[in-house]
Amino acid sequence: MSFSTRPELRGTFGMVASTHWLASAAGMAVLEQGGNAFDAAVAAGFTLQVVEPHLNGPGGDLPALVWPVERDRPHVLCAQGPAPRAATIERYRDELGLALIPGTGPLAAVVPGAFGGWIELLREYGTLPLHDVLHFAIGYAEDGYPALASIGDAIRQVEQLFTDDWTTSVDVYLPAPEPGTLHRNRTLAATYRRILADAEAASTDRDAQLDAAYDCWYRGFVAEEIVRFQQREWLDSSGERHAGLLAEDDLRDWRPTWEEPLSVNYHGYEVFKAGPWSQAPVFLQQLRLLEGFDLRAMGQASAEWVHTITECAKLAFADREAWYGDPEFTEVPLSDLLSRDYAEERRGLLGDEASSELRPGSPGGREPRLAEPVVDARVAPGVGEPTRGDTVHLDVVDRWGNMVSATPSGGWLWGAPVIPSLGFCLGTRAQMFWLEEGLPNSLEPGKRPRTTLSPTIAARDGESSLALGTPGGDQQDQWALHVFLGHVHHGLDLQAAIDAPNHHTEAFPSSFYPRQSRVRHVAVEERVTPETVDGLRQRGHDVEVSGPWTLGRVTAVAREHGGILKAGANPRGRQGYAAGR
Repeated sequence: MSFSTRPELRGTFGMVASTHWLASAAGMAVLEQGGNAFDAAVAAGFTLQVVEPHLNGPGGDLPALVWPVERDRPHVLCAQGPAPRAATIERYRDELGLALIPGTGPLAAVVPGAFGGWIELLREYGTLPLHDVLHFAIGYAEDGYPALASIGDAIRQVEQLFTDDWTTSVDVYLPAPEPGTLHRNRTLAATYRRILADAEAASTDRDAQLDAAYDCWYRGFVAEEIVRFQQREWLDSSGERHAGLLAEDDLRDWRPTWEEPLSVNYHGYEVFKAGPWSQAPVFLQQLRLLEGFDLRAMGQASAEWVHTITECAKLAFADREAWYGDPEFTEVPLSDLLSRDYAEERRGLLGDEASSELRPGSPGGREPRLAEPVVDARVAPGVGEPTRGDTVHLDVVDRWGNMVSATPSGGWLWGAPVIPSLGFCLGTRAQMFWLEEGLPNSLEPGKRPRTTLSPTIAARDGESSLALGTPGGDQQDQWALHVFLGHVHHGLDLQAAIDAPNHHTEAFPSSFYPRQSRVRHVAVEERVTPETVDGLRQRGHDVEVSGPWTLGRVTAVAREHGGILKAGANPRGRQGYAAGR
């Protein structure tokens, strides 16, 4: 029997689902004004930067799956910025004496791609001028938005760091706002107002204005302030002070890119994901492995269900560690990794007991190689990194059938000090690189770090059908997968599938500093039955029973062939909402 905290939304005009109600409302307002799904996504995305500053920001990154109705498959928009040209393994290891890139501070910064990604989406597929999608974010930054309790909690965890060292963050974030009180970031509002004014002064033409706004960020005053500020030394998670490596040409020469997606067919769906510069293909590898099991016969959230999915996840994520990286710098054997023959071979490793090994495969006979464990990573007190709650997500579908799924992240308020003239901080995505030579995800100048950000779109009968995703770092391609599986195999509607008890494993190296793993680990929400917990422990899992509503922040929209649109959003955290009619 399924349980829902709220109804699945249904309508024919448009649906927006995101991790914050104000972003969903902004996106819906744009649809009501005549904009399309892409206009709405940009408005929601800029709003999320303001109202969830502990989970993303203007200095972060953006991958998106974008499906214009006139195309027969979605595009991948990659706005994941690369490492600076000056960022080399020798620089970090030999000159700075680091075993890992710090998880915080300017030394972990890459080119901030989110702004360029949203501008590119608006230019390529949107219809509205920049003002019409940016004014929501400006208004909330200038006039205030009701602060979530989690914002204040995040600030208080680094309050001493702000006071002692990251003093430029004090004016924006201290004192920590109380829940429900209005919080403002007038410096960020001024930054966006200046960009908008410069763009409108440059031309009356919409596309020319977008070009001018882009130039402000990557070649103009924003770029100048970023480069100047990150040349100062700041305390980071290594316990030492370091400056950043971004230079003028790193920003000037970067552009977001459009790519073809990867896909596999699964139970009537064609599921589309980004490439191996992200962790996204693990979703597809898990589907290939799970094809060999009768998931429908397993009870939702039963011990057999959780065990089977978890053991398949371990195999897929082991391959992530051995094979994934920026394909412009490393060969990734995707055709083998996503083949049914390879999945069948790997499936033979699964048993009734929880595995304690990290077991990458040998696609096409290639020999896998894993990073050596890092045992001397320093972690400074009060300088933390995300585990399960970072990042934001949004999904949009409009009445014409255009669909977008996007997972912006990075630039969190506790990741780096605020640039005082701009009102935001830089992201820390470079921490995902290894400082060991020869691995697919080893640091190289100009290379994209293997991000965890992983939106999803699926098709039925060649038409856009479902868009979903979640925050959560390494858990993204587990939590979202479980919602998809509940929807496909147990017939749960979007909201019921999102509400169902979720689970995940951390039995592989974390993508985040200090890159630890937890052997045999599986986390389940305590809403599962005692029989599930006992059954998992009997199978040898190290079970972590989490709070009843703590795992996952999935949102989703869908479209039926008859034109009915649907949406659901995560109740966990009491901030994710869908809007539509």
